[in-house]
Amino acid sequence: MKSKQNQSSVALMKHTKGRVSSVKPLLHCLWLTTCNSSKMKFMMRAALGVWILSAVLCVETAEEQDTAGNSTAQKTALVFSSNKELGFNLYRKMASHADFQGKNIFFSPVSVSVALAALCVGAGGETHKQLFSGLGFNSSLLTQTDVDHAFRVLLSKSNEDSSEGTAVFVDSRFKPQPEFLDTLKNSYFGDGFNVDFTKPTDSINTINSYVAEKTKGKIDKLVENLDANTIMYLLSYIYYKGKWATPFDPELTRKDEFIVDENTKVPVQMMYMKKHVDVYYDQGLNTSVLHLSFNSSKSIVLLLPENMATLENAISPGHFTKWLKWMKSRRYEIYVPKFSIKTSYKLNNILTEMGMTDMFTDRADLSGIAPGQKLVVSEVVHQATLDLDESGATASGATGIGITLLSFQHTPVLKFNKAFMLAILDRNTQNILFTGKIINPNI
Repeated sequence: MKSKQNQSSVALMKHTKGRVSSVKPLLHCLWLTTCNSSKMKFMMRAALGVWILSAVLCVETAEEQDTAGNSTAQKTALVFSSNKELGFNLYRKMASHADFQGKNIFFSPVSVSVALAALCVGAGGETHKQLFSGLGFNSSLLTQTDVDHAFRVLLSKSNEDSSEGTAVFVDSRFKPQPEFLDTLKNSYFGDGFNVDFTKPTDSINTINSYVAEKTKGKIDKLVENLDANTIMYLLSYIYYKGKWATPFDPELTRKDEFIVDENTKVPVQMMYMKKHVDVYYDQGLNTSVLHLSFNSSKSIVLLLPENMATLENAISPGHFTKWLKWMKSRRYEIYVPKFSIKTSYKLNNILTEMGMTDMFTDRADLSGIAPGQKLVVSEVVHQATLDLDESGATASGATGIGITLLSFQHTPVLKFNKAFMLAILDRNTQNILFTGKIINPNI
């Protein structure tokens, strides 16, 4: 009978894939209590059958937990996908807006997403719906908790070449909800500071010093003035510094011209290399695509279109997926301008046009920050910088590129000497950290 007991134990362990560890002791206990009665043997077998059924149900519960984990991963992927879409939606709004005509565009979609998602934590009612929808989140598929978890995953991926996070500066007389502050700290890696906004100069210096420290001095004047009624300032930051996997040789950099428009050319320092590089020509967009890797999971994609408006109106995250999949390594002569740019935007009008209206008006519902107090957003500002040189890129912004078709007569040339788009992305997640277009690298 001992042999039968062991066989039953092994069979059950196989059936439950090894997840039940207490089979043998339980069977042993049942055997001791039933060995003196054939009637009790029948009862033992019935009880054992019920126990086996419960063991199977335990296994199913474990599998349900695995499914829940998959569901969480799927929701995180939805948030990441929405972040990408927001970047292009925001870019198109900026490119078509009168305030941005004839200007470089460079910003961090991730930084904008993080700041607005963090604001969502404290929003309620219609204000929350507008923010959620404007950020591209489907409220029937995602909750605020799902979004918070996804941004925690995103921000935790920062490494030695990049840093991301948030901070909230609170007036010493103002007491936000502890739950709001806890979520900022745990999900958005938020730092918290008490300041005296009745002393605007000191408060501005405190905020700007923090941002300057986090961006290694690249952005040192995010805030130039504060509304007299300010009680809280919420910000996000992102900093990235990457070294080319294949650097440009400084000895080959030469003075050249960049075509701003039909009537305007400006001098630039043009970097050069002649090597095998990853290229793709998108016939649908009439755009040459160049992909240059950094010594990390990050890379830069440069887009050189025949017609900038055509590219701007059609580009989507799906294009990047296609380009990265189908790129081929070919030998090219590459010319890329060396430059440093800095952009500064007030996004109130752009975000309003994207449906996020109430937060700027007396209809704002930010009761999750402080119940019973009427709060309103006074402004949303964004700054970005990009330094591109022979060694790599340092960014709080983004870049774009283009490529010509391969010629069999000579080594083809890719020369970015006119308006081009760019994007700095993480190849593992295809998350776009920075994006924009360069019209004049001297501005």
